[in-house]
Amino acid sequence: MMMSTAVVPPALRQKIRRGTTLPRILIGLAVILVLFSLVRAITDANDLTSPGTVGATLRLAVPIGLAGLGGLWSERAGVVNIGLEGMMILGTWFGAWAGYQWGPWWGVLAGILGGALGGGLHALVTVIFGVDHIVSGVAITILAGGVTRYLSAIAFVGVPGGGITQSPGIENIGTVTVPGVSDWLTTLSKHHWFFVSDLAGILAGLTTQVSQLTIVAILLVPASYLILWRTAFGLRLRSVGESPIAAESLGVNVYRMKFIAVVVSGALAGLGGAFLSEVASGIYREGQTNGRGYIGLAAMIFGNWRPGGLAAGAGLFGFTDALQLRSGGTSVHALLLLISILLLVFAVYSWVRLGSRGVAVTSIGIAAAAAVWYALSDTVPQEFVLFTPHITTLLVLALASQRLRPPAADGQPYRRGQGG
Repeated sequence: MMMSTAVVPPALRQKIRRGTTLPRILIGLAVILVLFSLVRAITDANDLTSPGTVGATLRLAVPIGLAGLGGLWSERAGVVNIGLEGMMILGTWFGAWAGYQWGPWWGVLAGILGGALGGGLHALVTVIFGVDHIVSGVAITILAGGVTRYLSAIAFVGVPGGGITQSPGIENIGTVTVPGVSDWLTTLSKHHWFFVSDLAGILAGLTTQVSQLTIVAILLVPASYLILWRTAFGLRLRSVGESPIAAESLGVNVYRMKFIAVVVSGALAGLGGAFLSEVASGIYREGQTNGRGYIGLAAMIFGNWRPGGLAAGAGLFGFTDALQLRSGGTSVHALLLLISILLLVFAVYSWVRLGSRGVAVTSIGIAAAAAVWYALSDTVPQEFVLFTPHITTLLVLALASQRLRPPAADGQPYRRGQGG
């Protein structure tokens, strides 16, 4: 209790005590679902809440969420981890290599170890040797690309189905379907009833052919929350990210906490990489991370360095990606109307509850532009459709920037004993 008082400002403690209650979360989700139902009914874009879209959203959101979760662990200990992309690359390669040799779950373990290796290197050069966090992260990403190309030349060239840029096929990890319930929900979703069918479509997507690794990844979100916010170990780790000098004065081994956090960060990113090569595609291909490590960082920032918000951000980016892959311009065009409504709601909230008139006016302006675009067109250009996830990233970060509160010592250099 003494440690939390020393390292956390009183205003922040009061904010944390208030928290976000479960009823508020459920009410918010119900309101969002009603808006989705309304937009679907107006536009006939039934793919917005179809089981297929929800299933694709899960597959696309999991690697982003795991990368973001890795960033959360690292930055809560005060270490910026731009190298998540490189650690994911290591996870994709090692996951495919071991998965091809010994089976998918051995591949998952190898992917975790590959990412942890990258995290350990990042921890070594930043925590021990004091190298700039950004420089180290970029270097690890570049190094990971070169190392995996070299290893592919050794391990995959000459193997049937393999080559210098890809592995042979990997056995799939099993999936889980809730018998009876899944089919009933899928049938109900096809009736296109307001709200009921939309809820059924979402639940059907969450109960039909869900990868076992997806379930593991989802469970890691509450597990991270419980470890970081409900244990003495988590309190020490977060105190290091808020004020390492104060934490050291209270007996915390700052170097050890930072090192552990960054290694766990790399392991989570490596698990995201293994998911890409084993679940999302069933094969390793060079470049298949496609910037997901950086989008994971964006999801973490959107979530205000909290596991629940991070998961929501990953889901948002996965949803927009799934929408443009499955239905192209039609559903993305309907998304313009949904964005317009959501931004108007956000503008009212910003003005009334937060007192942020600048954000409210900006939101209203963007909402008006989206509404005009929707009203004057029947579809959106294919180039814009392909760019939808990236535009979503920029828009969300721009609007969320007013409420962000990173760990106070995030990215700051620290040397043992400097407070003395």
